Amino acid sequence: MQKILYTFLLVCISFFAFSQQSQEELEQKKAKLQEEIREKEMLLQNVKKQEKSAVKLLQIQKDKIGLKQKLIATTEKQAKLLSNDMYINQIQINHLKKDLVVLKNDYAEMIVKSYKSRSTQSRAMFILSSENFLQAYKRMQYMKQYSSYRKMQGEEIKEKTESLTDYNVKLSGQKTEKQKLIVEQEKQKQDLEKEKLEQEKIANSLKKSKKQIAGEIKKKQQETKRIDGQIQKLIRDAIAEANRKTAAANAKANPKTTTAAEIKKVESATKIVLTPEGQLLANSFRANKGQLPWPVEKGFVSLGYGNQAHPVYKSLVIHNSGVEITTDAGANARAIYNGEVTKVIVISPLNKAVCVQHGDYFTVYQNLSSVNVSAGDKVSTKQVLGKIRTNGEGKTVLKFLISQNTTYANPQTWISRM
Repeated sequence: MQKILYTFLLVCISFFAFSQQSQEELEQKKAKLQEEIREKEMLLQNVKKQEKSAVKLLQIQKDKIGLKQKLIATTEKQAKLLSNDMYINQIQINHLKKDLVVLKNDYAEMIVKSYKSRSTQSRAMFILSSENFLQAYKRMQYMKQYSSYRKMQGEEIKEKTESLTDYNVKLSGQKTEKQKLIVEQEKQKQDLEKEKLEQEKIANSLKKSKKQIAGEIKKKQQETKRIDGQIQKLIRDAIAEANRKTAAANAKANPKTTTAAEIKKVESATKIVLTPEGQLLANSFRANKGQLPWPVEKGFVSLGYGNQAHPVYKSLVIHNSGVEITTDAGANARAIYNGEVTKVIVISPLNKAVCVQHGDYFTVYQNLSSVNVSAGDKVSTKQVLGKIRTNGEGKTVLKFLISQNTTYANPQTWISRM
């Protein structure tokens, strides 16, 4: 029985430690979500003031709703963990109460017996009535042990009473904390309903201007297609230049064995013919897929990769070769990995792009107002490449692309989650 009790206590202690750690992790997660909600709120207020079209406003509103739903789920997990803690503590309290009842009854019986044989004469007669010295000695030892046992029981009763008080105080605190979580959760749900109403209001306003929005999308798609063409040419030129260098290096290293046909084959390849160093860099870049840093210090993806349905008019499709990341005014674009700048392209006087090569991978940072690097520069992870442009509507958006040779990839699968 004692072994089972020790096992139960060990499980309880382990559960408390795990529960405490989980509560701390959830509290950190809540703090992060609340910070993201505050950032979204600031961006939302900025867009409300300066955004002519409500499309971006609706997207930010959707992001806020998603974050608030995560916050509610986190609070629910906290409340569940707290309920589990309270259940375990209540079990401990029940066990302590039962133990105290048994101990107090046992102790009371001992007190009664001690009272009945309390006189010194009775104890002396108990010893003197022994048949021999050995029996007298054993009776003396028994009386000492009986006295020690009574003292030990008294201390155990005191210790368990103090533990019971501590568990009651802890349980009372947990009840108060749970009540706070319930109130907090209710407020979060009310806020979520308000956000949904706001989203519905924005969506309704958008439905009134479908023709205008369709025109805006068409114009933007034409501009995007033109810029994508420039980016593709930039990458093809970088591949051709890299292959010319590789062919020249091979011919110099092996002038007797390298034929003109081999040189021409390398130079005309549509994919980069990697040198050993280039292969190492490409392998390293690929190995970090999903863990690469964001090209901005903070922000959120406001337009995803590939064909994106309009948030209100599902028949209107926006194609995106990369992702658009909305950030704060004055923010910088950062290299997501070590590499070499192959080209700085001027798309317009106010819109520049930087292309960085990582073996046979390319990353492109577009919509920069100023650039800090030049073609041929070696760059390191998180190095500032330039300042992101804030347009006349107050939006600061980085267009970011990743490609292997000329094949685009979804940047969101390569960069880490913020």
